[in-house]
Amino acid sequence: MKKSAIWILGVVMAFSFLGLLYLQVKYIEEIIKTRNEQFDTSVKRSLYQLSRRLETAETQTWLFNDIYSVEMRGSGTDSQGYRSNAARRSASSISQAARNLSEAIKNRFMYQRALLDEVAFQMIQSAGNIPISERVEFKDLDSMLKEELDNNGIKILYHFCVIDRDGEEVYRCSDWEDKGADHAISQTLFPNDPPAKMSLIKVHFPSRENFIFTSVTFMVPSMVLTGVLLLTFVFTLLIVFRQKKLSEMKHDFVNNMTHEFKTPISTISLAAQMLKDPGVGKSPQMFQHISGIINDETKRLRFLVEKVLQMSMFERQKAVLKMKEVDANELISGVINTFTLKVEKYDGKISSRLDATDPIVFADEMHLTNVIFNLMDNAVKYKKPDEEMRLEVRTWDELGRLNISIGDNGIGIKKENQRKIFDKFYRVHTGNLHDVKGFGLGLAYVKKIIVDHKGTIRVESEWGVGTKFIITLPLLKHQRHG
Repeated sequence: MKKSAIWILGVVMAFSFLGLLYLQVKYIEEIIKTRNEQFDTSVKRSLYQLSRRLETAETQTWLFNDIYSVEMRGSGTDSQGYRSNAARRSASSISQAARNLSEAIKNRFMYQRALLDEVAFQMIQSAGNIPISERVEFKDLDSMLKEELDNNGIKILYHFCVIDRDGEEVYRCSDWEDKGADHAISQTLFPNDPPAKMSLIKVHFPSRENFIFTSVTFMVPSMVLTGVLLLTFVFTLLIVFRQKKLSEMKHDFVNNMTHEFKTPISTISLAAQMLKDPGVGKSPQMFQHISGIINDETKRLRFLVEKVLQMSMFERQKAVLKMKEVDANELISGVINTFTLKVEKYDGKISSRLDATDPIVFADEMHLTNVIFNLMDNAVKYKKPDEEMRLEVRTWDELGRLNISIGDNGIGIKKENQRKIFDKFYRVHTGNLHDVKGFGLGLAYVKKIIVDHKGTIRVESEWGVGTKFIITLPLLKHQRHG
């Protein structure tokens, strides 16, 4: 699949997931808005029903009081006599009187309609003048409020207070909390009172938000799953791009390696043909020259084969190490002697300070030699074209570990590239400074070998100044003690 097609697919899928998340968020917002509206409506309905109950109860009280007055006047008994007789009544006679009163109301309804109208008028005139604390029993008010809220499905903690006609707070529930008080819902206790004499009840719910959000928790798993799918998609897309990049790099690797093999093979073939010439055998100088060419090209082929083996090792993700006791100072000295000619070829100088007093490590000699060789070879590849090359190699031991540093005065590595240089197939961009050939395996191979030796490697570099690689390996003595 082409890279552009992958990008198009990725963008379409990303927008689809983001659109799905957006719709879910909007849906949750709409649900919360609807739940809030339903909550407010239920509370207002409860408070309205509460005010109706209060008015009905007060009306009944007025009616009973008025009927008692009518009965007393009709029997020719003054109020004082009535109160005196009532005081002497027993519990059973009170019950009988109540039944008689109820019957009297039914019998006299037709001719006492005017009286009812008069009672209503008196209530309107005088009720507003009575303090709210005398008109309402607050404990009963609390019970009625709870009952009405329960009837409308509001079964959470609430707090309420009562405000009188002067705007003063005359009652507040004992467990009052200010949390949520800014969103209190108000209702007139007696809606038929004159506007200037109305008392209010204010109710708020400290746990209202939790109650509302609890009703939409069923959407949370859906959003979480969508988020997981989005992250999985992004991760999969990154893997696809990485695999495509690796595939392209492998393709380039094969093409470059094929080209690299052709040159030494052609040179060796040409040199072999020249050796067949009888005249070459008569000239020892020419014979030695051709033999040197064959030897150099053979070494080059061996190095290229080593690169192929390195790639094969990366494919297996496992290196076979032949571990033994190795004197790191001696190994590095041998690499320096071999590499000196190459450095001097570029008019450079190589210096060493092998100060490690205990340089014995448990390592694979061949792979460790390749590590040192690759780091020195990189110094040559990335040298400055207009400056004498300087390469410095050091060893020292401390705290049971051997340290090896290989530094140069080359072009350096930019900060943004330093964390990537050990990645497989990655090559630092050098602009027009060098036409550097390579496959991006050298430093990845170096790090893998060092890690397999239970060591570490880090880079210190500044662009335009130079680069230093520092390797740390456990000493053999320290390994034994551990």
